[in-house]
Amino acid sequence: MEEQTFGQVAAAIAAFHAEFAPLFGQREAQRRSEQYLRGLLVQQTDRRNAENVAECIEGATPRALQRLLTESPWLTEPVIARLQAYLGPRLNTPEGVFVLDESGFPKQAQRSVGVSHQYCGVLGKVANCQMGVFLAYASARGHALVDTRLFLPERWTKDAGRCRAAGVPAAVRFQTKAALGLALLRQARALGQLQGGRVTGDDAYGEVPSLRDALDAEGWEYVLEVPRTTYVFTTRPALVLPAHPGRGRRYMVPRLAPAVRPAQAIPAVAAGLAAGAWRNLTVAEGAQGPRTYQFAALRVWESRDGLPGRACWLLLRRNLDGTEPRSYLANLPPETSLLTLAQIAAVRWLIKTDFQTAKGETGLDEYEVRSWQGWHHHLTLALLAAAFLLTLQQDWEGKYAADHPHPSQSPAARPAAPASLHRPGSALLAHHHPDAQRARQTFAPQTPPRQAA
Repeated sequence: MEEQTFGQVAAAIAAFHAEFAPLFGQREAQRRSEQYLRGLLVQQTDRRNAENVAECIEGATPRALQRLLTESPWLTEPVIARLQAYLGPRLNTPEGVFVLDESGFPKQAQRSVGVSHQYCGVLGKVANCQMGVFLAYASARGHALVDTRLFLPERWTKDAGRCRAAGVPAAVRFQTKAALGLALLRQARALGQLQGGRVTGDDAYGEVPSLRDALDAEGWEYVLEVPRTTYVFTTRPALVLPAHPGRGRRYMVPRLAPAVRPAQAIPAVAAGLAAGAWRNLTVAEGAQGPRTYQFAALRVWESRDGLPGRACWLLLRRNLDGTEPRSYLANLPPETSLLTLAQIAAVRWLIKTDFQTAKGETGLDEYEVRSWQGWHHHLTLALLAAAFLLTLQQDWEGKYAADHPHPSQSPAARPAAPASLHRPGSALLAHHHPDAQRARQTFAPQTPPRQAA
């Protein structure tokens, strides 16, 4: 980019930050949050901890930026609410889909909040790591990470002293990842800034019957991946009450009628489908071309303790050569088309691109904080930085390269962000831009928060 363009990007960062500045409290915290935001975008050659960020941002010091993360009492909830309000006009469509997923952050320090020996997808094995549950929103207009919560293992919540040392609020209790995901969805719905009532996620969420029940009861339409070991009924079986033994209490729990076929594991159901049940469908444009798979769907009944549960869709997906089978349960209406089910399921992979962008471009996983507040502060600022890149992608379309595609195109087929901000000329971005103060004055002031998130 030319020097003039870098100046325009610097002004864009300042104007973007001004949308959120009052939520950081006093003027000093506002100034430091802008410095940290610019540092996350500019510092890409070294790990984006407070020390390295300070080195590339004029007027910043490691201690001041670290204090912003670990000591400054700004609340993350209002910032996330403003982020969703900011993204709503840019992303909303009635067909928007919320995506639940998790991401691991390898850590060795046992005092780092939430660190536990658990499966870490980044490493592909069980290791010491922190785990964040994330909510993304995706539509034909684009997609972004919109909220996150730190997963606190039960061994942590049972150790009050350890939690206290890490700054975990006393009110925090153990919640499963599925419960955290449901809380994120409920919060997004309560805020009302992002449209759409559909949800997708991987089998870590789909395998939890209580989550599926809660989503169905609250009016969400879901297409959730489930393990292949999931059992379903392909026809609704007849139930009977066992005969009264003659004395004692009568049996109140029904059983399958004699000669009724029991529930089947999903691979057995898939194997019994006729070849004509499968259809080749293209669900997105990928980096290597169209993403086309074979799909099949049929109405089934969930198996709950060997008895039929709620009627739903079983969606099956496999590669064109029959490999890598995946399965999903969905509560959409019986008249829903196979293409609609397939497209909702495919949206889940967009959050993987969001993770790649946030980790590679905005330092989502590059932090050196140990406290509850520090983790949520850094992650929130990293989500803001990622939203700024989306702003560039939408507002500056075509200014960086002739082949920069439209935001509605699948992200795998386009660069995660505009031209790298660390190229020659990025020194302009390291300076506080005068437009920041002017833009800040146009935003309605709010009462500074008093408590840490």
